[in-house]
Amino acid sequence: MKLLRHGAPGAEKPGLLDAEGNIRDLSDHVDDITGDVLGDAALEQLRALDPASLPLVSGTTRLGPCVGGIGKFLCIGLNYHDHAAEIGADIPAHPILFLKANSAIVGPNDDVVIPRGSTSTDWEVELGVVIGKTAKYVTEAEALDHVAGYCIVNDVSERQFQTALSGQWTKGKSCDTFGPTGPWLVTRDEVPDPQALGLSLEVNGKRMQTGTTGTMIFGVAQIIAHLSQLFTLHPGDVISTGTPPGVGMGMKPAPVYLKPGDVMELRIEGLGQQRQTVRADV
Repeated sequence: MKLLRHGAPGAEKPGLLDAEGNIRDLSDHVDDITGDVLGDAALEQLRALDPASLPLVSGTTRLGPCVGGIGKFLCIGLNYHDHAAEIGADIPAHPILFLKANSAIVGPNDDVVIPRGSTSTDWEVELGVVIGKTAKYVTEAEALDHVAGYCIVNDVSERQFQTALSGQWTKGKSCDTFGPTGPWLVTRDEVPDPQALGLSLEVNGKRMQTGTTGTMIFGVAQIIAHLSQLFTLHPGDVISTGTPPGVGMGMKPAPVYLKPGDVMELRIEGLGQQRQTVRADV
C-alpha cells in the first residue's frame, strides 16, 4: 500500500495510490497520515478498503510530505562504505546521528530554496524509514516489525553551514525546504528487503548518485535497534538512513554545488521519485 498526503501546504489531506497510479482520497476514513494510523492494525483497516470506492483526486494536485505530524526527524551520517570513501572519512564504529529540524520538511516536488549566504548547498538521496510501532530496547531481530514503511528523503545539506559554523551538523541540515519527503509511504509488506534497493539522483538530467542500500555500513534493523537503546522511537518518527556516493562535496577535481534553476530528480526502487527545482531565497 502506498499512502500519501495531497493538497496545499499546511492543509494536506490523506490519500493512497491505487494500482493504476491514481490518487484516492482517504478523508472519510482517517484525519491524516500520522503516527496514529501507522500501526499494523490501523494499516490493515486501510488495506481492506476498496480503492475504487474512494474519491478520485486530480493527478495534478500537489503532494505533501507523505507523513504528517512527524515527531522526530532523525538522520544517519556517513552510512555507506562508498560514500565515506569518496570524501575520505573513516568508517564509524557506531551510527552517526544528527537531527534535521521539522521545519525543513516539504513535499517531494516542492522547490528547494538556497538560503541566504549559502555557497555550498548539496544533494543526498536517502532511504527514509517511518516508525509504526513504539520501539524501546528492541533487538535487531525485532526491529523491522516496528517499521510502518519506507519513503524517499532528500537530505539537502549546506556544507559550509554544516562544517564551518561550529557545533553539530544540524546547522547545515535544517534550513527551510531541506527535507523533501515522499512522494508516498510504501508499507513494509511491499519492501521485503530494505537492504536491496537501488537509489539514484540526477541534477539537470546528469546522473550524480547511483547506489544500493546493500552498501550501508549499518542496515535499517541495526539503526533502529541502536537508536532504541538511547531513546524511544514513536510512531510517525522518520529516520533518514544515509546517502550513497556522488554528492557534490565529493566531486573531483573540485566540489560542485546547487545553483538557482537546477533540477534534482531522485528515485528509489519501488518507492517512486521526487523532482525539485532549486531557487534562491529572497
